[in-house]
Amino acid sequence: MVSASDSRSRGRKRDPNIDARILEVATRHLSDRGFEAVSLAAIAEEAGTTRQARYRRWPSKEALLGDVIRSGADNACAIAADDPRRALELELADFEQAMNRRGAISIVGTMLQESTPHEARACYRANVLEPRQRRLRDILGRARESGQIDASADLDVAISFATGAWYARALAGDSAPADWASRTAALLWRAVGGS
Repeated sequence: MVSASDSRSRGRKRDPNIDARILEVATRHLSDRGFEAVSLAAIAEEAGTTRQARYRRWPSKEALLGDVIRSGADNACAIAADDPRRALELELADFEQAMNRRGAISIVGTMLQESTPHEARACYRANVLEPRQRRLRDILGRARESGQIDASADLDVAISFATGAWYARALAGDSAPADWASRTAALLWRAVGGS
């Protein structure tokens, strides 16, 4: 007679790396194909697993691609440099590193497509855009409070400029210079009245 524990031990072992493989493949498919063209069956096949295994983890395309977005989010803590000018440069260097990850720019493009569901765009905003904008606002807010930049500086436009400069280069097909973060921080700092 075979015990329940014996029959379980003879069964197929659960692959501990399957989640990472599925997320890696799904990230590539999202960046290469856009939200609408992502196929859960194709992801499972390329990840070397079954649709059922994928379904147990992510019951829908929205759930899987939400995790793709969250996994690509930068989870950096607020830059703790005492000098806001230096913190700005470090934050922009961190942004540059995040945008250089495979598929990052393509996923930005996917989020701009009208066919991308509202929930996916909201997930991207909450996990990718807003944390970065909060950190930039905190840095520039500290600079304003300490009198290092103009009290009337338009922080909304400054924050858009900080990251928008990168997107504009990417859309133009220009690679950023090696010193992009320091040059952008210097220009932005002068634009808000910093010396």
